[in-house]
Amino acid sequence: MKELRIRVLAGVFVVAGVLSWAGARLWNSVGTLPSVPLAAPIVLALIAVVLLATALSLRARLKAQRERQPDAKGVDPMMAARAVVFGQASALVAALVSGMYGGTGVFLLESLDIPARRDQAIYAGFSVLAGIGVIAAAIFLERVCKLPDDDEHEGTGAAPTV
Repeated sequence: MKELRIRVLAGVFVVAGVLSWAGARLWNSVGTLPSVPLAAPIVLALIAVVLLATALSLRARLKAQRERQPDAKGVDPMMAARAVVFGQASALVAALVSGMYGGTGVFLLESLDIPARRDQAIYAGFSVLAGIGVIAAAIFLERVCKLPDDDEHEGTGAAPTV
């Protein structure tokens, strides 16, 4: 499984932000701008919390397993792989959504004197922050689930020795 690349996530964020900003300008010239939902930052923050809780749980279980504690509960490799895939997918979607709300938020900065638009800009800003939290939690989860042998053999095509 390939690692998340910060450059890819940043690229998705920037492209989505620019397209969203341009779309918001176009949409505003035609009529009204669609609103940024209040639930957007809340949902992103909940996803970040789930990812962080999963990472902390897996880290504690792996540590107990490494230290060979008698009551250590093992980590199923498929569960760890599913958690990493969930984290990677969440990070990509969060980068896209954060870029989208970031572009809209930048557009809304022009009209902060209108109370409704100011609220929308605040929701967009919190959505970007929550999206960054999702990305950080996903990267942490990926690092927790990374096998120690991956560092030695990355890119060489060699199988880890037992």
